Amino acid sequence: MKQLAVTSLIIGALACTIRADEVTDWNQILYHAALVANTSPVIVLRVAAITEVSVFDAVNGIDRRFTPIHIQERAPRGACVRAAAIQAAYASLVRIYPDQKSVFDQKRAESFAALREHRHRDFRSVWAGIEWGQRVADAIWNWRSTDGFTETTPPFEGGSGIGEWRPTPPAFLPGALPQMASMETWVIESHDQFRPISGPPALDTAQYARDFNEVKEMGSLSSSSRSADQTLTAKFWGNTSSPGYFWNHVALSLLGPNDRSLLKNARLLALLNVAMADAIIASWDAKYYFVSWRPITAIALADQDGNAATQANANWVPLLVTPPFPEYVSAHSSVSSAAAAVLAKRFGNEITFTVSSDVSDLTRQFASFSAALDEIRSARVNAGIHFRTACNDGQVLGTNVAQYVMEHSLLGLRNLRDNDEDEDD
Repeated sequence: MKQLAVTSLIIGALACTIRADEVTDWNQILYHAALVANTSPVIVLRVAAITEVSVFDAVNGIDRRFTPIHIQERAPRGACVRAAAIQAAYASLVRIYPDQKSVFDQKRAESFAALREHRHRDFRSVWAGIEWGQRVADAIWNWRSTDGFTETTPPFEGGSGIGEWRPTPPAFLPGALPQMASMETWVIESHDQFRPISGPPALDTAQYARDFNEVKEMGSLSSSSRSADQTLTAKFWGNTSSPGYFWNHVALSLLGPNDRSLLKNARLLALLNVAMADAIIASWDAKYYFVSWRPITAIALADQDGNAATQANANWVPLLVTPPFPEYVSAHSSVSSAAAAVLAKRFGNEITFTVSSDVSDLTRQFASFSAALDEIRSARVNAGIHFRTACNDGQVLGTNVAQYVMEHSLLGLRNLRDNDEDEDD
């Protein structure tokens, strides 16, 4: 493997600052790369799943304690787990963001410098770990390269029927990423496994009228009913970062000084990102199956919806710009509830944590994951881009996806001691 340049990495490695571990370090590198590349919050969920699954299967393949996501093969005997984690993350990110290769090269050199400082390393063990990490990353990349994400589809314009989604102002873009609605999933059985049975409320129902009038009042750009804090939270959850960054950063912030096991950290991040990746596929399936209109369209055309409890306003404008894809279900609620389910399983629901952004100084603090999900549901309504039912049903969908992921993947093969040291000696 000439491209690995292992000799220069290990012998000529740069000095480094104090670090956490290779798994958590490269998770942060991943999300910084996504920010630099201005990756869509939807697409970054796939990026993160590819990277974190590569890292987990590489680490787990050296000392197999859990069922793998994809790689059944075991690593060569004696391979260094830290080196494998570094190379698996590096190789994945170079594939995804080739324009940032020089940055990744620098980060990899720093990681190997930290590895050299951590303990004395046998050169052959490190070399074997690098080769193994590369092999795993290549296999994961080849697997996901045929998942349907790169499929070319005609522009999705929705429909003109009452209740049907169609491009929304100001840009009137076609529906984004329609191919994701039928992508190959990571763990759940199919993209439609958790599709809501009932779908959005019928337009002539009282539930639809309640949802309609709530978003019309609370989500208007000029709303006098929405408080300053409600405006702030709508913008925080809608404009300041991606759900992937939010929840990965929360996960890292909750890992304490006793969370020293690369394997357990890799497993947590793999579960988290796979659950979110499957949740976005499942929510996209619902969006492009029900093709439900957004509030900005519904409010403008309310005189045609057959519901006497709704009133049209052609000049209504939401607080935030409406995303260019169908409304039901809320993807943010789906993804966030999947993430919260994974993290609550690890840390417990009743735990204080802070959600921070990678593009602003704004933060939100919560005393439980359920409290955060409550705020997210209301934030999407107060932003003027979702009906309440889409947020409620999205949360149910995401929770169900995460539960399935946790029950059917990365299962323990034998007891993992609570305070295991790093598994590479």
